[in-house]
Amino acid sequence: MNIRVFDNEAQAGQAAALVIGAQIVKNPDSVIGLATGSTPVLAYQELVRLTKQGILDWNRVTTFNLDEYLGLAGDHEQSYRAFMMKNLFGKVNIQPDAIHIPDGMAKDPEAASLAYERTINTRGGIDLQLLGLGRNGHIGFNEPGSFFATRTHVVDLTEDTINANARFFANPSDVPRRAMTMGIGTIMQSKAILMLVTGAEKARAVRGMVCNPVDPQCPGSVLQLHANVTVFLDRPAATAMYHCQ
Repeated sequence: MNIRVFDNEAQAGQAAALVIGAQIVKNPDSVIGLATGSTPVLAYQELVRLTKQGILDWNRVTTFNLDEYLGLAGDHEQSYRAFMMKNLFGKVNIQPDAIHIPDGMAKDPEAASLAYERTINTRGGIDLQLLGLGRNGHIGFNEPGSFFATRTHVVDLTEDTINANARFFANPSDVPRRAMTMGIGTIMQSKAILMLVTGAEKARAVRGMVCNPVDPQCPGSVLQLHANVTVFLDRPAATAMYHCQ
């Protein structure tokens, strides 16, 4: 892993945007994997700014999002599709049919998972995958467990993840309990991976990812096995990492 620590989340987010932007400039036909949640918002704001300045052109870019809640329609304000439209897609010149996000209302989620996986494959895989890191070490919605789920699949969310996401909903009971997510194998086939982690509440997960052996109980630790991973941290997220034994 190539790990860089920034003074604050704004600097880390800007740096992440520059990596994504450089990928688009280098290869206008890039296939980019994207993440949701509060962490990448500043990066997306910077990407929008660069696009409005004429530096970036999304016309030939294809995107695949990591995950989506099951049971939320794409126009639900807390769906990840709505998040992406609000924070990025609705503000750049990406083609609508180049946007791929799992269907939270799929009648057969397992079949939809397989179809999503096939679509990624038909596009030649992901050139650059943006990741965040959950408080329990999850990437995408790949929760801690006894094994690594390899391909796009349906997952039951842990209570820790549900509690972490409750702040986005009017009532904690409104948080969906299931989601569709890219699997670890899908993520690991990305040509390059960029992880962005900010905040002191993620410090323990960062330590588990960086310092401990690869373990499905900390899904992020599998990134130790990838040949091209860059991790951007702010100082609060990096604090526990300095005490690796």
